[in-house]
Amino acid sequence: MTQRLSGLGAIIGNYDALLVDLWGCVHNGVEPFPAAVDALSRATAAGVTVCLLSNGPRRVSAIVKRLDEMGVPRDVYQHVVTSGEATWRALSSPSDAWHKALGRRCYHLGPDRDDSVRQDAGLELVTKLSEADFIVNTGTYDNADVLDDYEDRLQEALKFKLPMVCANPDLVVHIGDDLTICAGLIAQRYEALGGDVAYHGKPYPSVYAMCFETLGMPEPKRVLGIGDAIRTDVAGAKAAGCDALFLASGIYVDGFGTPDPKPEAVIAKAKEEQHPAPDFFMPALAW
Repeated sequence: MTQRLSGLGAIIGNYDALLVDLWGCVHNGVEPFPAAVDALSRATAAGVTVCLLSNGPRRVSAIVKRLDEMGVPRDVYQHVVTSGEATWRALSSPSDAWHKALGRRCYHLGPDRDDSVRQDAGLELVTKLSEADFIVNTGTYDNADVLDDYEDRLQEALKFKLPMVCANPDLVVHIGDDLTICAGLIAQRYEALGGDVAYHGKPYPSVYAMCFETLGMPEPKRVLGIGDAIRTDVAGAKAAGCDALFLASGIYVDGFGTPDPKPEAVIAKAKEEQHPAPDFFMPALAW
């Protein structure tokens, strides 16, 4: 049964480590949430290791720099793992047949700020789909873009049978008060058209393997995954053998009609999306 929590402190003694989402959990893309930062600080003081696990399509160094700029203190977390870093690893040192067969000519679909996922990976950047071996998809060029803006580009990519590497499986994200589409929604559309896509990040097992390696291979049941997306944060944590804490005031708040829904509503939403229900939920991360 999904349990509503009054604060993270009520269950912190059950865990040795936290896997904490960033967007919608620790910050909104513009500024941090003070209560969330306080909760991470208190968890750290209690001896719990905090690993920030983000589907941000950037390498770890870029994410840490952005956290610094927003004013998130480095002493409230010990590790950072990102889907962008997982993507870079797969491109720079491919370990499976699919990635090894990609070729080296890369078309970057996304903003320049997210180009770090392919830099120093031995790839040649091309600006025309007709010249590419594959696509690296990091998201929209502009936060105001909608999915239809990419239809012609995806149709052209399909014509050339280009495989796509998606560096952020998220479908949408809040930036301030605005809801913006992510790389995952573009990749989902490409798949629907018949395109071949590989995803890096939550909820896929490889990024959780990176986390467990970083944390020194803890017992999964002693690790708590925290985030505002059932499809990625909750489903990924549960598949990895961890407990999951869902934050209801994030991207689902409009669907619930309240940041503090009943447990039955959370369970019903998870069932609707065909994912496991979280073990716990609360409106927003707080101690």
